[in-house]
Amino acid sequence: MQKQLESLTGSQQTSLLCSIGRGIEKESLRITPDGALAQTPHPRALGSALTHGSITTDYSEALLEFITPVDTGIYSSLKTLEDIHQYVYNQMPEEMLWCASMPCFLGEDKDIPVAKYGSSNVARMKTVYRYGLGHRYGRVMQTIAGIHYNFSMPQAYWDQAWAEAGQPGELQDYISERYLGLIRNFRRYSWLLIYLFGASPAICGSFLRNHDQHGLEPFGDGHSLYLPHGTALRMSDLGYNSNAQKGLRICYNSLANYVETLRAAIMQPHPDYAHLSSGESGEYQQLNDSLLQIENEFYSPIRPKRVTLSGETPLHALTENGIEYIEVRCVDVNPFSPVGIDAEQIRFLDTFLLYCLLEESPACTEQEQDCMAANMNAVVNRGREPGLELSSCNGSSLMSDWANSLLSDMQDISKALDNAHQSKAYGESLQVQSAKIADSELTPSARVLREMREQGKPFFRLALSYSQLWADHFRQQPADAEKTAHYAAEAELSLTAQQAVEAADEVSFEQYLANFYGQYETLPKP
Repeated sequence: MQKQLESLTGSQQTSLLCSIGRGIEKESLRITPDGALAQTPHPRALGSALTHGSITTDYSEALLEFITPVDTGIYSSLKTLEDIHQYVYNQMPEEMLWCASMPCFLGEDKDIPVAKYGSSNVARMKTVYRYGLGHRYGRVMQTIAGIHYNFSMPQAYWDQAWAEAGQPGELQDYISERYLGLIRNFRRYSWLLIYLFGASPAICGSFLRNHDQHGLEPFGDGHSLYLPHGTALRMSDLGYNSNAQKGLRICYNSLANYVETLRAAIMQPHPDYAHLSSGESGEYQQLNDSLLQIENEFYSPIRPKRVTLSGETPLHALTENGIEYIEVRCVDVNPFSPVGIDAEQIRFLDTFLLYCLLEESPACTEQEQDCMAANMNAVVNRGREPGLELSSCNGSSLMSDWANSLLSDMQDISKALDNAHQSKAYGESLQVQSAKIADSELTPSARVLREMREQGKPFFRLALSYSQLWADHFRQQPADAEKTAHYAAEAELSLTAQQAVEAADEVSFEQYLANFYGQYETLPKP
């Protein structure tokens, strides 16, 4: 790692560390003032969820997703996220945004509205896919929100690193191999992010009203359920997990293997889903009866990504042009921040991801994959348990010892980032994380439970009070006329763009799907 880091810290190279690309995707449920899931359509003033570049929806019509463009500045990214929040609040005076990852009070599955995107083929595909998720896993699971953090190194870094490595093979392949190395290390160490930033140790009882076997403990009068040492129930078997996917071993040792294992899961029929209609007599309860309808159905804490063309599958884009950036998906929404994430956290994410990129990253074995899964499960459910041990290829060790060792190894990276930015902020962020290892009460998950106890509030009431606090925070700020006009214009443009997409359809929905899935047939096999 030291040699890799030195290539980033010379007098001529410090600009590379100031040119890291980052984008934030933040999900939030729309709720009524009393904390119920909003039943209203996506507000027209927010534009088209299909074509708007900054404001869209995820599974549910009520699950908003805010997207910042690729930016090299932390504060400018956060400012964009704040501007989007303020605009959205100004357009929906009767509703608020839920501030937590685990959802608000929920009714039955039928009371969770599935997102709609219009009448075009691509819109219908997005909606059918979501209905398929609802049939397969239940709509309740799809109301969980998170922060997705997109990370990329500048092209100048890749040009330099490839040259220093002796220009092995094609540059595109070199970049993909290095990003895959980052992903493998991320999966080895991502339990650390769960401990440090997990903020979902408790849930509203309505989330599991139809499940008796969940292993959680009642909090107070039982309206909330929790784990005493839990950190991120969003990442547990209660959240973004699937029994059907448990046997799916996605390989990150090469791009070809990654593409092939996902492609096979998308093309191979799965008996558990055979009873759901996939277009018979024109009825679509799902896109297909395979283990995965599309790539996005694979629930992973990190993904290799590339911007796709209209109608292009993600696997085809990766095969043709390689990995462009990585998407971190295991970060909880921080209920104690107005926008769900802050600068200190971003600085540590950058430090952590750089460490994963620069550190040696051998190929993963199936045995190591089992260790990774076990470690993640342990920290999700028992991360703050004194004496918790984790496993690696070198044996077992105390989680706290391993965490301290990783943070120590990251010190040189934080120093390099501080030197490049002429600041002390990266080192200070590292110190904040070290303090959380020494005292688990400093973690967000501990704070959630502590405030529930101290205020005598179940999870729902605590989260609702913070949701109201942040709603007031944004509504009390004077509206920026220029920003308001900008997002209003973007909304109108997106509505026009949706109409253009709908007018451009020239084939039936069935043919559109056949063309889409035909791309998987032509992917090269390793």
